[in-house]
Amino acid sequence: MTASVNGTAGIAELAARRGGRVIDTGTEVVAASVVDRVGLVILDRSERRNALHPGMYEAVPRLLVEFAANPEIGCVLITGAGTTFCAGGDVRRKVENAGGTVEERAAGLTHNARISTLLHDMPKVTVAALPGAAVGAGLSIALSTDLRIAASSAKLVAGWGDLAFSGDFGGTWFLTRLLGPSRAMEFLISGEPMFAPQARDWGLVNRVVSDAEFAEAALDWATKIAAGPRQAWAATKGNVLRAAEMSLSEALPLESEQMVRSGMTDEHKAAVRAWMERAAARSREGR
Repeated sequence: MTASVNGTAGIAELAARRGGRVIDTGTEVVAASVVDRVGLVILDRSERRNALHPGMYEAVPRLLVEFAANPEIGCVLITGAGTTFCAGGDVRRKVENAGGTVEERAAGLTHNARISTLLHDMPKVTVAALPGAAVGAGLSIALSTDLRIAASSAKLVAGWGDLAFSGDFGGTWFLTRLLGPSRAMEFLISGEPMFAPQARDWGLVNRVVSDAEFAEAALDWATKIAAGPRQAWAATKGNVLRAAEMSLSEALPLESEQMVRSGMTDEHKAAVRAWMERAAARSREGR
């Protein structure tokens, strides 16, 4: 793991100090562990700014499927080693492996982009931690998560236009939903990087913290989410995803059903007991 002041070697080291269980990913370009109910995935190719690699296309989806099915995991945190989140597709490999028909190449790209689909669709809260730049497909992966936290020096870069590409891994889909068509188009064709503070102002990043605080803040946030009511968060995520696609009249019955079902879970009953105990304590204290 590449050491760094604000990079995710910091997150990895912090996870290890907290007793994280290292997972064998089967490749040197992806690292993973489980710590405090957080499933941690690290794109670990810092010498190439974590540019995407065939080993990532297989290992990351496999880990995400495993984490999604593991009832002990309440949150998935994805990040990049060193001082970059992900530089996107490896241009050298794109040039070297440009054979095949349009249909064959598009099918392969769609297969690789399931990283974005799994992060977006899984019934767990997903968080991207950006120690630095997220570019092209790397930006798409970051935007496919439910929540994003960035170091103050991080930046978002569309990048596709610089190579006369139109976008992949769901980037245009996520940007349009997060920014609206006009702002998404402006960002996509401008070629200008968007630094973390502006990304927060535009709603592309939820939290921005100093580089020095980044690793601890990212892992602490994921840990807090993972400690919450996992079944309720899964239902909440489902409601939010449907809200973007459905009318209110279509969404309300499904939202109501999820509300009723969440009220039947053991975690709801435990939460109610804890709430009543806190209320009783406040009453005794005269508050």
